[in-house]
Amino acid sequence: MKRRVVVTGMGAVTPIGNTVEEFWGGIRSGKVGIGPITRFDASEYKVQIAAEVKDFVAKERMDFKAAKRMETFSQYAVAAAKEAFEDAGIDMEQEDAYRAGVIVGSGIGSLQAVEQNYTKIVEKGPSRVNPLMVPLMISNMAAGNVSIQLGLKGKCTNVVTACASGTNCIGDALRAIQYDDADVMVAGGTESCICPTGVAGFAGLTALSTSADPKRASIPFDKDRNGFVLGEGAGIVVLEELEHAKARGAKIYAELAGYGSTGDAYHITSPQEDGEGAGMAMKLAMKEAGVEPEQIDYINAHGTSTHHNDLFETRAIKYALGDAAKDVVINSTKSMIGHLLGAAGGVEFIVCVKSILDGFIHQTVGTVETDAECDLNYAVGAPAEKEVNYVLTNSLGFGGHNATLLVKKYEA
Repeated sequence: MKRRVVVTGMGAVTPIGNTVEEFWGGIRSGKVGIGPITRFDASEYKVQIAAEVKDFVAKERMDFKAAKRMETFSQYAVAAAKEAFEDAGIDMEQEDAYRAGVIVGSGIGSLQAVEQNYTKIVEKGPSRVNPLMVPLMISNMAAGNVSIQLGLKGKCTNVVTACASGTNCIGDALRAIQYDDADVMVAGGTESCICPTGVAGFAGLTALSTSADPKRASIPFDKDRNGFVLGEGAGIVVLEELEHAKARGAKIYAELAGYGSTGDAYHITSPQEDGEGAGMAMKLAMKEAGVEPEQIDYINAHGTSTHHNDLFETRAIKYALGDAAKDVVINSTKSMIGHLLGAAGGVEFIVCVKSILDGFIHQTVGTVETDAECDLNYAVGAPAEKEVNYVLTNSLGFGGHNATLLVKKYEA
């Protein structure tokens, strides 16, 4: 028998707030965290806006010396993980450290470390490269640093599936607990690549929005959408085996009841046109949870604001839910915070949990008139306030990676 898994802690660093409380306050008020790029001079770039994290000071969230040995994506992960762990109220002196693990992913790691050290090679020679360049750069160091900072000695891995990374990490953490590899897992995603290489690379793919208006740049499902907005941040949660959580008197936010993961086997950047791959991930998550399409109250869509994603994800939802698709409320958190790439799934998972707790489904901010083929209910114009019992959250990554989690209201 698979063991039940619940959410007992949450932590977030986002473009609209650097804690879960600040972030959720921004979500409820429809705050948009998109603006001009300040990380570098973007005046000669085709794209000059992004969704940057604001006012984040690493030394206020962790040991200063440790922070100096981390790139920004790792700092965000550690800050969010510390918040989640404190929220969960776990005392490691009372735990078996080998039964507590970490699965935190980043789609890219640190492009900045590569940029900075390549410049040193060109300008000053190879001997001037930072000796820590590799451990600063590689994407698994977010998980490694979280493990070190929290003293977690169990399974410590990272899943790298581009923009599905955070969701796959939470799904794999679910499996670790279900099948008794761990009692506690810290899981989610982190990303920080608003830098010349990141912006130029995605712009070269024509994947980024060229809008200069922050309020009309990330507009998922809108007929005028023309690309996503690059964002950054981290979303980390504490997952715990139900009986373990109850034994220590933990507060339980929600239950993670289903996980589906598939590959399109189709194209390196475009989702499968008929949506079958992503739709199958949703079907698998519902099957595991024992939930019928008619029971789904809300879907937090991948909803990137690119033409292909939004159209094909709409088809995927119809494939998975059938006639019930027209009755479910769908939204895209990326309308407010842009696309956090490997961190997106972690942050959006937190939105799902908070939506269950508050009975509040945020609107898809900035979207005005939906595409004719995007003909479902995308919470345009106003949020929805209703009881939320069952939620699906989707993430789709370059390479054809599809991942879906099913979160449900906790019932003892």
